[in-house]
Amino acid sequence: MRLTQIIESLLFASDAPLSAADLARVDERLDEDTVSAVVDELRREYDATERSFSVYEIAGGWQLLTRPEFAAVLERFETVPQTARLSLAALEVLAIIAYRQPLGRAEVEEIRGVQSSAVLRTLQDREMIETVGRAEGLGRPMLYGTTRKFLEHFGFASLEDMPRPDELPVVLRERPVVIEPAPDATVDAAPVPDATETMGAPEASVSEPHEEGAREAMQDLAEESAATPGES
Repeated sequence: MRLTQIIESLLFASDAPLSAADLARVDERLDEDTVSAVVDELRREYDATERSFSVYEIAGGWQLLTRPEFAAVLERFETVPQTARLSLAALEVLAIIAYRQPLGRAEVEEIRGVQSSAVLRTLQDREMIETVGRAEGLGRPMLYGTTRKFLEHFGFASLEDMPRPDELPVVLRERPVVIEPAPDATVDAAPVPDATETMGAPEASVSEPHEEGAREAMQDLAEESAATPGES
């Protein structure tokens, strides 16, 4: 068997990213450098033959996924595995933690201006965040950070792959945000978003490397969450 066939079969059968070390264990001819070369060869072959899928680097590994442009087609079929969308509240909290981690609940709530315990629990249930330690302050509150599943969900190879505020598209930076004040609240008060998951229309997250709508929301929130890293 050719090495390209071996690597391709493993990527095809796996429902999660596989690292170079994982793939190198299956054949004595393979090491991590050889695996990288084989993956590059597969990518070139898929591009040259205009295949509907390719190999994407996600969460420190590689995964065989349908190209993003075919997501709309896949969404029409109930048999294609779908991933529930995150609510706007969940995306808000996730963006804050992703750019400021490690971070405690009090800091998240101070930035958002609303109570966030339920959203944090939801993100933990979805394995998007986890406790990474405890702060030194009163009561030693838990600190949260993102997980490998967070990287997989958004198609990031690593945290360094996240968009920086100065790299965000101008249209996102300049898009106006309309905030409706809550009853009996001042104009400056932040809205209280729904802390539950919003299922919404199905999205082919399993078959495409990025949840595009969610990633746009992450970009929208990035400047607010990361522009002033010293803010608590």
